[in-house]
Amino acid sequence: MKMVGIIANPASGKDIRRLVAHAAVMGNREKANLVRRILIGLKATGVSDVRIMPDKFGIGLQAIEDLRRGSPEVVAGASILEMDFAGAGIDTIHAARMLRQAGAACIITIGGDGTARLAAKESGEVPLLPISTGTNNVLPQFIEGTVAGLAAGILAGLEQVERQALCTRSKRLEVRINDRVVDDALVDVAAVLGSFAGAKAVWEAEAIRQVAVTRASPASIGLSSLVGMIRPVPAAAAYGAIATAAPDGKGEVVSAPIGPGLIAHIPIANVERLEPDQTMQLTAERPLMLALDGERELLVKPGEEASLCLRLDGPWVVDVERVLEKAVSEGAFISG
Repeated sequence: MKMVGIIANPASGKDIRRLVAHAAVMGNREKANLVRRILIGLKATGVSDVRIMPDKFGIGLQAIEDLRRGSPEVVAGASILEMDFAGAGIDTIHAARMLRQAGAACIITIGGDGTARLAAKESGEVPLLPISTGTNNVLPQFIEGTVAGLAAGILAGLEQVERQALCTRSKRLEVRINDRVVDDALVDVAAVLGSFAGAKAVWEAEAIRQVAVTRASPASIGLSSLVGMIRPVPAAAAYGAIATAAPDGKGEVVSAPIGPGLIAHIPIANVERLEPDQTMQLTAERPLMLALDGERELLVKPGEEASLCLRLDGPWVVDVERVLEKAVSEGAFISG
């Protein structure tokens, strides 16, 4: 049986949109409870090696200690990764790298799109199973921890080729400044007017100039919904799209839920299709911030060029239902 990693982001679901919108808050104690249920699901499938990213709130440690008091056999092989941590996004990147190098068969992330994006930087060919606890939750799934643990555990018992057959390959948007690749996003890249990151989350509709997406559903929350309300882009489709706001306000006004309880009304000039490996220049005025999967990350200064390129080689993401259906077809949950 292979090893499974868990990355729980203590900061997910706590950004400024909790104040300016109507999003729920998931505390770290509840995240520890979620990890505890994941561990129970993993143990039920025979996984004995689970490694959890450390954090200053001790999410993984709390989960292990809670189970050790009542069900010590569940956490006999669970441990906290031995790594330094800064209480920032870099911890997720470092943890994903360590888990990949240690031979993880699956990495469970607990957070939003931003957490999955950071983990994907170092996950390589290791499948991700993103569980939603963030604000932007297009890639992560709203899934109960026990079920996630069962799916990850079943997947871990398969060979790599079999594992990938039960996953989907995500798209990504490669971000370039002055023709140099600087970062990428898994769901959306928004060009937002201004030069300060401030509170990194984007909620000011009037500052949004362009939004590019790898996928876009009218049923999603976040900036990608702006495209989803005009021209939906299926997750499995081999293309993306980019919407450009009408600077004079004369375009068709699109209403979209860019945050929980936050409906934005944005005039859109046009929506263009993004083909794989196609480079698209961002035409918004400078200076601007590029928000990757909902959070401001990159400054584009006056005189600088910024462009995007759609790639089809993003991270593998576990299809939980397909994994469990395969297990059921093989009688994995029947004994006697």
